[in-house]
Amino acid sequence: MSQGVQIVRDWRGLGPELKGAAVAVGAFDGVHRGHRAVIAQAAEAARTRGAPLGVVSFDPHPRRWFQPEAAPFRLMSADQMATALAPLGVKRLYLLPFDAEMAAMSDADFARRVLAEGLGVVHAAVGFDFTFGKGRSGSPEALKAYGRDLGFTVSVAERIDDASGLKLSSSAVREALAAGDMDRAAAILGRPFAIAGEVVHGDKRGRTIGVPTANVRMGNYMRPAYGVYATRTRLADGRLIDGVANLGVRPMFETPEPLLEVWLFDFDESLYGQVVETELVAFLRGELKFDGLDALKVQIDADAQAARAALSRQTPSASR
Repeated sequence: MSQGVQIVRDWRGLGPELKGAAVAVGAFDGVHRGHRAVIAQAAEAARTRGAPLGVVSFDPHPRRWFQPEAAPFRLMSADQMATALAPLGVKRLYLLPFDAEMAAMSDADFARRVLAEGLGVVHAAVGFDFTFGKGRSGSPEALKAYGRDLGFTVSVAERIDDASGLKLSSSAVREALAAGDMDRAAAILGRPFAIAGEVVHGDKRGRTIGVPTANVRMGNYMRPAYGVYATRTRLADGRLIDGVANLGVRPMFETPEPLLEVWLFDFDESLYGQVVETELVAFLRGELKFDGLDALKVQIDADAQAARAALSRQTPSASR
């Protein structure tokens, strides 16, 4: 369970207590404002049918299955997804394994075996561009036809864009992150982009210049623009701590993998082994290479000042 959302990791062999939901079906990576329109339709069906509200997504993301060598692209972890879904009234997150069996299913088989028989859904809400089944052969209209035969209703959410014309899609979030445009990413997501992970041991070099950092590996997350960010980090106990972070490979020291290294302001506690979530609130500058530690320290102090100024202009996001 995460924030009241039950995560169900298969569609096979479920008992009756896990069936019968009105669900939104899709990847929902990021649970952005466009996704919420689909989930709202499922919520309305859940209310009128007296059914629990569920979301059907996939792990791994289908793109990862078909393009295993693709660069990391995820916008959130499973736990972050569950946390984002909880305020929307979602009770169950069906995080279905996207495996060889799923990849080989026809659209008709997916509708029958997974949605009707496996999950026993009473309603399925999908987006206007939803495709499903081998070769992406299924469309929203096809799902409506299958639903009529199999005993569940279907609704289709039309494309919505921000009043300013901002495209509300996961690809648009990724484009904004790649450009370091954190305001645009947050406008689409409805909250700042955040990286969650376990704090791991680094090379301890920051401590030698009075800047101890909490280091988190990037894992499967999309790599935003490398550089320095104003951040807010939510600790395991719920505290939200302002800070400044370097995200990247540090050209001066050439780390073997990209790291998120966060200096938490006015904080002196050990976080090793704890899972923290860091919001990238504002992009301050790109990565630089310095002549030595003294020059680096001068720049870090300037970055900290810039981060504090940027954070003073941004209201913290709601607590979990």
